Amino acid sequence: MKLRRALSISAATAALLPTAVAAAPVSQAAPATELPTCYDLDTAYGQYHNNTFVGRTFGIPKSITLGTHWTTYTATLTNASAKELKSFELSAKLGSYVYNEGERDLSPYGDLQYWDTSQHAWKTLRQAGGNAGGTIPGPKRLKPRESVHVQLRFRVSKDLPLDHAYDAFTGLTGTFVERYRDTDCTAHGDADGGFYPRKD
Repeated sequence: MKLRRALSISAATAALLPTAVAAAPVSQAAPATELPTCYDLDTAYGQYHNNTFVGRTFGIPKSITLGTHWTTYTATLTNASAKELKSFELSAKLGSYVYNEGERDLSPYGDLQYWDTSQHAWKTLRQAGGNAGGTIPGPKRLKPRESVHVQLRFRVSKDLPLDHAYDAFTGLTGTFVERYRDTDCTAHGDADGGFYPRKD
């Protein structure tokens, strides 16, 4: 959650920035996931700092009730750097941090959807392993001071066992290709928020 706090910005400032539509055509470039992360390249040095994004979310409550009710929120990522971001990709996630043995991730018990602005419909995000999350269509590039906004909604099933506390989160991630130490690598920024699940 430290990253989320560090990326906060006032809505008034962000409202002045130009925007990119989240349902723009998807990049056809080689998947950024094939590249190492810039953080991995810098393990021995600890000098790589990504101050590229400012991220914020609106509408994620501190706790949610398990069941069929959807919680809708908006996530925004702004390119706060002076460079144009290339091979830009968007993804969203729903899950929880696992700190101790025996704890579980709530992601398989959750549903996550994004609003497709081109088709005017909610689209479900589900990974191959069953976790709630996945890639969202978006712009290939993000210019300096440009923002991308995505409307998302989530819910968590009543089947989720509440035998331990969940430090849960949901949000948007922007990934781009960076040149660092003479190597192409990926960096990312998040706009996410935390919540705790509860029964009625």
